[in-house]
Amino acid sequence: MMKTEDEKKAFGLWSAVFLGIGSMVGAGIFVLLGEAGAIAGNLVWISFIFGGIIALLSGYSLAKLATAYPSRGGIVEYLVQCYGEGIFSGSLSVLFYLSAMVAIAMVAKTFGTYAAMMSVGANTPLWTNGFAIGILLLFMLVNLAGSSLIARSENIIVIIKLSIIILFTIVVFFYIDPSLLSLKDAPPVINVFSSIALTFFAFEGFRVITNTAEDMENPQSTMLKAMIIAIVFVMLLYVAVTFAVFGNLPLPEIIKAQDYALAEAAKPAFGEMGFTIMAIAALISTASSINANLYAVTNVTYQMAKNGELPKVYERNIWHSSEGLIVSTVILIVFVLFFNLTEIAAIGSISILFIHALVHIGHLLKIDQTKASKILVVLAIVTIAVAIILALNYTSKHIPHVGYFIAGGFVLAFMIEISLRLVTKRVISRQTHQGLFKNIEEEIKEFIGE
Repeated sequence: MMKTEDEKKAFGLWSAVFLGIGSMVGAGIFVLLGEAGAIAGNLVWISFIFGGIIALLSGYSLAKLATAYPSRGGIVEYLVQCYGEGIFSGSLSVLFYLSAMVAIAMVAKTFGTYAAMMSVGANTPLWTNGFAIGILLLFMLVNLAGSSLIARSENIIVIIKLSIIILFTIVVFFYIDPSLLSLKDAPPVINVFSSIALTFFAFEGFRVITNTAEDMENPQSTMLKAMIIAIVFVMLLYVAVTFAVFGNLPLPEIIKAQDYALAEAAKPAFGEMGFTIMAIAALISTASSINANLYAVTNVTYQMAKNGELPKVYERNIWHSSEGLIVSTVILIVFVLFFNLTEIAAIGSISILFIHALVHIGHLLKIDQTKASKILVVLAIVTIAVAIILALNYTSKHIPHVGYFIAGGFVLAFMIEISLRLVTKRVISRQTHQGLFKNIEEEIKEFIGE
């Protein structure tokens, strides 16, 4: 019996919103809040607003592309649409995939750190890596069960973690010491701009929403709404949490506890129990982020395999999802076990910013098809460019010659793309609905197991 269109689609407005929130409110707010605060002090809330504005502009551009070219491949598909079926778009797709994998591995490592501290009281490689690998395997199974289960599980996880964070923020507000938020103790304003790159990274997960386009009910009216609601909500949440933390802890204590500043800020109101509760919230948040981003990586590998940029193994189906998810999980485990993820993640994050900028530049070439506002797309390009400059300036202080490393990443992606083309003998092709999916209904049903 043929199912109706609504029954076939896994994501409505609020499922897409929850997926975006789940991806954004992950390790970022628990780790980056302390790091950004060490730079901008009690003015870091301004930095989160600027980061949110950049995310809104970038999200607008991506939402318009997603509506015009609905595809599970998300940014991968937009690169092909904007720059054609060639090595350039293929290389950028490979670089984007590798950067996204590094980001997920970093979140998994954060989960492992919190889990190890709570369970055995020690952040040892054995326990940290063990918990990190365990959570990756768990959500691999969740994602294998199909996008409908992903949507349902993400809704539950997001509601739980948001409830904890919102409750923490409301209660802690009653314990705020106004003197800690005084402008007379604020750092130079230039420091606010220096931290924007970090605060933008706390929003970067908004791109995951575009990966739901093929599984979304009426993306023409839903995609942009979901993007705006998710980003604005997260921006307001980040600002409120920032006031709660910096109104309860002196800056030296925040810098000292920057890896767990949010949990430390719960102590004045809740004592040690507050620290434990927020640590649990960190576990839930990082798990949620892994869940949402694994969904995106599954779709990226699926799309790249169909385009001819990855070996056929990524496209084969196992159960309700693709074998590419299993291959990606194996790669993630290798990253967790054998690489210095802190340095690689910094380079990968800047690489993702470059890719965002190139997508928006390419969008200008397709503005007639997407019907987007040229002014807003140009603003997205300009603000991302500023974020790149600030990120390079900040990162270069910790990783000398970071620019050369990023250039090397592009070269590596180019070499991988060339090698895959030689090995697989496949040619990249566009994969959207505009007469290019020959059997889109059958492909959707096959992918989500219906």
